[in-house]
Amino acid sequence: MKIRRSVEGLSQRMLTLTLRGLERDGLVTRKVYPTKPPSVEYDLTNLGRTLLEPVNGLVTWVQKHQPTIEQAQVKYDKIQSK
Repeated sequence: MKIRRSVEGLSQRMLTLTLRGLERDGLVTRKVYPTKPPSVEYDLTNLGRTLLEPVNGLVTWVQKHQPTIEQAQVKYDKIQSK
């Protein structure tokens, strides 16, 4: 999957820094292919896979509460603009 294309507002630099940090933490592996231009592939490690369940739980929570979160944001923004 092309991560950068699927996350709006994500710069190449921020994506690279984040992936390098995850690699350093042992959550992803990085493989560079000698193509022109070079291409890079990242995969989850076994440790990284242990995060799938809790992250999916967080995604489910956000989806469930998104309308309430948006209402809170609108309310906050109205107060801040006064």
